[in-house]
Amino acid sequence: MDISERAVGAVVGSAVGDALGAPFEFGAAGDFGTRFPEAPPGSSRAEERYANEMCGGGGWDAGEATDDTQMAVHVAYSLVERGGLDLPDMFARFQRWARSEPKDIGLQTEDVLTNGLPWDLAAGVHFRTTGRAAGNGSLMRATTPAVYFASEGRTATMAAARRIAALTHGDRAAWEGTAIFHELLRVALVGDDPSAALVETLAEVHPEHRERYAAVLDPTWHPTDATEFNGAVWPCLGSAVWSLRTTSSYEEAVRAAIDLGGDTDTVAAVTGALAGARYGPAAIPTRWTERLHVPLPGSNGEVLRTPDLVHLTDRLRTRTTHPAAPATLD
Repeated sequence: MDISERAVGAVVGSAVGDALGAPFEFGAAGDFGTRFPEAPPGSSRAEERYANEMCGGGGWDAGEATDDTQMAVHVAYSLVERGGLDLPDMFARFQRWARSEPKDIGLQTEDVLTNGLPWDLAAGVHFRTTGRAAGNGSLMRATTPAVYFASEGRTATMAAARRIAALTHGDRAAWEGTAIFHELLRVALVGDDPSAALVETLAEVHPEHRERYAAVLDPTWHPTDATEFNGAVWPCLGSAVWSLRTTSSYEEAVRAAIDLGGDTDTVAAVTGALAGARYGPAAIPTRWTERLHVPLPGSNGEVLRTPDLVHLTDRLRTRTTHPAAPATLD
């Protein structure tokens, strides 16, 4: 499997995890597994489960991706259309999206994008005013830029992650968590084990935040050890790495992430990216990808489906700024 396949696995895998997890957001641990228990292939129960897993609910249509993937797409569009990192352009795209009344938007992100301050001040002012900006909102949208910057190596991709995260999150904890995710995904894209790269990755983390991330990424850590709700950046990232480490397939990893409960769409989106890169697009069940769709509020009704995400991934990986023929997911 080459890097182009793994990149598709990451982007599509993240969106699928988002859409699968959305109906179970803020629910109890085990809700997904209880509703859709695993069953032997070929059994009638398996067929029923397969037909309904991408179930929708909680305001989401079946297969509909949330703000997690919508923001990731806007990041991608900015990168490929501007030919690189243009932070004012990216922030302006976020603002237009926020004004278009998306079904869901984090309270912190909404305040930063609508407080009327410029791109280089809005997040910092929010953090100084509230003292709270370590949510997972910068992590949830990080798959597409991680694919874009992967070819530049560890230091560059982590630096880019911090700058993009800082557009909406003034707390450096969010910057560092997003930077770690960028690097772990870069490692997965070249076919290596992200868990094996943790020591080198943590060495690049700001000293004030290194110990806390080392704790949640330690092989002995379990999501029940978290001291915050998994809507915070630390347990969200730790839960995604745990879900990848303790399972052996894309499907198992995403199911495990959703069954943790809480912020299920984002934990599953981050998990889905890592698992998609590790196992490739062929490991993502077609019963999930065929229902997947990403509405883009404020874009004249644009809705991306799996082939569109494949095409967008190719543009990210090759850094092409012009449209090309849509690809397909095999």
